[in-house]
Parts: sequence; structure tokens; C-alpha cells
Amino acid sequence: MDADCFVSVSMIEKSMKITNKFNLPDFVVEVLTNSDYTRGESHISVTQLIDSPRIRILQRMHDDSMEQDASEFIWSSFGTAVHNLFEDKIKNGISEERLFVDMAEWNISGAIDVQQVTDEGVVIYDYKVTSVWSVIFDKSEWHNQLNAYAWLVRKAKGLPVKGAKIVAVLRDWQRRKAAEEEGYPDSPVQIVDIPIWTEQEQDDYINGRIEAHQEATFSQMRKTTLPLCSDKERWKKDDKFAVKKTANKRAIRVFDSMEDAEQYFNNAGLDNKHSIEVRKGESTRCQQNWCRVQEFCDQYLNEEVA
Repeated sequence: MDADCFVSVSMIEKSMKITNKFNLPDFVVEVLTNSDYTRGESHISVTQLIDSPRIRILQRMHDDSMEQDASEFIWSSFGTAVHNLFEDKIKNGISEERLFVDMAEWNISGAIDVQQVTDEGVVIYDYKVTSVWSVIFDKSEWHNQLNAYAWLVRKAKGLPVKGAKIVAVLRDWQRRKAAEEEGYPDSPVQIVDIPIWTEQEQDDYINGRIEAHQEATFSQMRKTTLPLCSDKERWKKDDKFAVKKTANKRAIRVFDSMEDAEQYFNNAGLDNKHSIEVRKGESTRCQQNWCRVQEFCDQYLNEEVA
């Protein structure tokens, strides 16, 4: 298979085309791009529900124009392999069960990696092949996802969820850093406890997410502007404020707020050859190519022009 050849796969977006820019052997491409994932007959999965409505709609609108290279599936394939390893060893739990719940004229589904049923209630587990950074700094997406799963269990089975845990396999863990750096994970596998929200908090969150996604769907049907991605959905970093000589690129000091920058500027008695430069926080998901629909997104394209 040459670099310009495309292979259609039934993964993520049914019509998305897969490139092979690095001339990987056919069997490697097949392994990396083969997937039996399905959300069943539901309108939306939990994974989609907790993410950006704009991204979901743009993926659906442009799936036959989207491309992704086979090499980019390496980590998702590795994650699938880890899931399969754990799934084969589950003895006292329910593995990979997909639950369905009707809400606001939509059907929501989610596949829970493991459910352990106890006398007190259900404990749910979700496997993640992820980075050390994700464990150190915590990810709000994990809280949203597992509480959405808890909502599914409660609504579909009538059982309370008493615990939620991430089984995090750290692909970039280093033994030396574990020995030397404070706060660094002590092993390449970490169990992360996720706080369970109240039932009301779960209900409010799910209702809000359904409302947001239905609004985006109606916008698509009316051919009006899609709701914008939030800063959080775009993984936007905070703005920084650099005190510097106006003619230089390098900053003397960089601050998290304009107030702190101005205070330093005044206390240091800097003259008019110096200034405070506002360095806009990068939208990491958009600008570092983590979003597959950026080329179709007017929000991203307009920002790039500006």
C-alpha cells in the first residue's frame, strides 16, 4: 500500500478515510485501524455526551471528508489491547456491559469497563492508557464520564453506585523520576478514586449536556451557527502577562495576572522602553491538532485569521 492509498474503516466515523503516509505494512494498518466499536442504537454515547456538541456535529457533517493516518491509531489500539487483557481476567464483576437509558426523547448509552456489585451498591471501573500528567493534575473529564456512568447504572438498573475508580496505565512512566521527584506516581499503574456526585448533581449534569447537544442538532437542522466550543472544551491555557523590553522578544518576568505584572513593573521603576505584553493562552486542542475537525470549524479558522 503506497502513501497516497486510502482505506475505509468502520471506526469512529464510518466514512473517514485512513492514510498510510509512513508506508506501514498492510497487516500493521489492519491491526491499527480495525475496530468493533459501536454505541448500539442510541442517539449519543456518554463519550460524545460529555464532549463538545460542535465537534460531534462537525464530525457527522464531514465524516466523508475527514482523514487520519493509520500511525495515529497506535495509542487507541494499545488502549484496546489493555482493555482486552483486563477483560479476560474479570471473575467477580460485569465486564464491558453497554447500558441504555431514554431521556428527553433521546437514548443515551455507555459501555462500562467493569461493574462490581456489592451489598452496599455498585463500584465501577474504567481503564485508561494515559500520561503521567493526567494522574498528577487530575482530569475533569474523568469525573464527568464516571458520574455519567453512575447515572446510567442508577437509571438502567435501579442500583446505587458507591464507588468509581480509574485504572490508569501510564504509558510514559519513568522509574528514575518516580525515585527522584516528589508527587510523581510510584508505579506505572495507578488507581484513581473519582468522587461520586449526588443524584441531583448527576441529573442536572446529564440534563444540561443533553440540552446542549440537542441545541447543536437543531442548529444544524436550521443551518444556523453551531454553538461555540468553550475554553474548557478547547483545552485553552490561561493568558500570561510578560514584562519585557519592548524591542526584545524575551521577557524579564512572566505573570499570571495583569495586576501582578503591573505591580512588578511599577515597583521595578521600569521606563517607557519597557512594556507588558499579553500572551494569549493557546487553545491546545485546536492549535496542536488534537481536534480532527479543525479544518471545518469556523470558530478555529476565524481565530487563526484574527
